Amino acid sequence: MSLSHAETFECPYCMTYNDIEIDHENDIGQQQIVDCQICCSPIEVYIEDNGFGLSIVATRDDE
Repeated sequence: MSLSHAETFECPYCMTYNDIEIDHENDIGQQQIVDCQICCSPIEVYIEDNGFGLSIVATRDDE
């Protein structure tokens, strides 16, 4: 049984959708740096529980 599941977020550089695996138990409140699957730019990804489900905040690494 997998504890993670796939979610998508939009790249703040090229605006394409990227996939990310999220573990509901361990990833909430975590910040990660991932590379865009299309343009390879570094993206800061913050995963939070907004009370209605998970929210993925993706920002540019230079912001």
